[in-house]
Amino acid sequence: MSLARLRGISLAAVCGLSVAVSAESHGQSTAKPNNDFPNPYSTVEGWAKLPEGRTWGSTSAVAIDKDGTSIWVFERCGQNTCAASDLPAILKFDSSGKLVTSFGAGMFISPHGIDVDREGNVWVTDCACTGGRPPADIAATKGHQVFKFSPQGKLLMTLGKPAGGKGADYFWQPNDVLVAPNGDIFVAEGHSDADTANARILKFSKDGKFIKAFGKKGSGPGEFAQPHALAMDSKGRLFVGDRSNNRIQILDQDGKYITEWTQFSRPSGIYIDRNDVIYVADSESGSVDPPHGAWKRGIRVGSARDGSVTAFIPDPAANPRSTSAAEGVAADANGNIYGAEVGPRALKRYVKR
Repeated sequence: MSLARLRGISLAAVCGLSVAVSAESHGQSTAKPNNDFPNPYSTVEGWAKLPEGRTWGSTSAVAIDKDGTSIWVFERCGQNTCAASDLPAILKFDSSGKLVTSFGAGMFISPHGIDVDREGNVWVTDCACTGGRPPADIAATKGHQVFKFSPQGKLLMTLGKPAGGKGADYFWQPNDVLVAPNGDIFVAEGHSDADTANARILKFSKDGKFIKAFGKKGSGPGEFAQPHALAMDSKGRLFVGDRSNNRIQILDQDGKYITEWTQFSRPSGIYIDRNDVIYVADSESGSVDPPHGAWKRGIRVGSARDGSVTAFIPDPAANPRSTSAAEGVAADANGNIYGAEVGPRALKRYVKR
């Protein structure tokens, strides 16, 4: 697990939350949009340098290396899919934006989620859910899996089977992966809002043995609609970006519901650093989800301890036609924020003014 994935929140603080934007106990949010927090960050575009001739594809996954300052990115091979590409999809940049290593060529259909564990190993999810339907031969041999790599790119573990599965099988459209301090592995599954879609969290031991699954499609406590992102606080509570329910659900590591927060808007990505600062990327309010249209897209920054929101980095495009700007989000040890962008196909850096 990366340094910046350590989190902290007390149940007493959650239950006694008395900040300007409060959490709902359960059900759909009635919180008012909070679009007016200050933006103390400047945007740095073109910070990470790709090899000559290569351009960014859609990018939804960014994580911080064990060293606290290097950046890992899971990128869709210059397009919105890697299905027919031989480009390496996992890229590491140092703190200056120089590419220092890359691997994973020819292994994925749809790069989607990423985590770095305490030993520096890199975990990624292939949701097989973007860029259209791949050719039959590729769809039968790739996709719907979770992979563990060494920092040098050696494949150490694979969870799930090529082409995926539902029910007792797994996975079907895995969105994100998170490794707890004790090595337990959590996978958020289900990238569709269809009634038949999977919407659950699967838990594995550090050696990849299945432990349990929890959650189902729905909007009640402990139910999900597109569980799109995972994070964990310093007390070990699991934060789930329940995107199509426009909320973050907070659970214990056995899946027991604690509470939910709606003040961070519609979460595509969540990151919690070692000081329990929480960063939440909303890439879909408005045109993708008109009922949530009064909320502006962007990255909201706050506290995982009390749920307060303190800053907001707005999207440059107020109402694009589809997913925009940061979907994945992370912050390094120096407080710089990184936004992995699907629509604009970019990796942006945000630094304190």
